[in-house]
Amino acid sequence: MENSKNNGKMIASLVIGALAGATLGVLFAPRKGTKTRNKIAGGAEKMGKDLKRKMSKEAKDFRKNIEKEAKMLKDKAAQLEGFVEEKLESVSATLKEKTNALLHMNSDHEIKQK
Repeated sequence: MENSKNNGKMIASLVIGALAGATLGVLFAPRKGTKTRNKIAGGAEKMGKDLKRKMSKEAKDFRKNIEKEAKMLKDKAAQLEGFVEEKLESVSATLKEKTNALLHMNSDHEIKQK
């Protein structure tokens, strides 16, 4: 969370610096206004393309990380499911054995009492 705040501050600082630099450049430019505006427009376009490329790369990296984490969670869930199934089968078998033992014990008891 703190890292994204720092990134946001850094991007805001860069944008403010770029705007201040462009403004000062226009005010103190030794060239004609048209050439200066074209140069600023070209620089802004290049900066926009660079920003778009960087954001696209960040989005791809983020997506890869999310997919990797999702796969790990899915694998863990499958392991947990297998573990629970094994335990249920074990408990069920033990319960059947105990029930049969109790039934067998009761039937022996009834026979001995007669």
